Amino acid sequence: MGGRWNFSAQDLDPMRTAIASGRDLRISWKHAVEICRCIKGLKVEDAEKLLENVINMRRPIPFRRFHKKVAHRRQLTKWPSGRWPVKAAKEILKVLKNAEANAEYKGLDTTRLWVVHAAAHKGLKIRKYIPRAFGRATPYFQQLVHVEIALMEK
Repeated sequence: MGGRWNFSAQDLDPMRTAIASGRDLRISWKHAVEICRCIKGLKVEDAEKLLENVINMRRPIPFRRFHKKVAHRRQLTKWPSGRWPVKAAKEILKVLKNAEANAEYKGLDTTRLWVVHAAAHKGLKIRKYIPRAFGRATPYFQQLVHVEIALMEK
């Protein structure tokens, strides 16, 4: 497979930023969107702590866009509805640590890094079918996800 992946944020200063992306992740796209919205604008240490708390089910992620039939959580103060998307949080934490390692390799100060860009995009769709009775079939599709994270030294 040839070619290079493009990054959706184009107006980043290459001297002060480090980027990382996870491609074709087998996680929920909706969960990834909500997690990326939650960690954008945080310091890297705070974002990592938040994701580890989500993985350990100590703190839920507020679901702002995809919140139909999502129960309210006692831990959330500003936005009541939320969930603990553990699988997506694990994958996004890997991408975040990768971006931090890229920043360290570039010579940036890792204590002054902020998440300036975090986005989740729909990737390839894996199409599978389950055979049913009377010659019918039910689609069993899986949506893959691309996650992008950019860190900036402030």
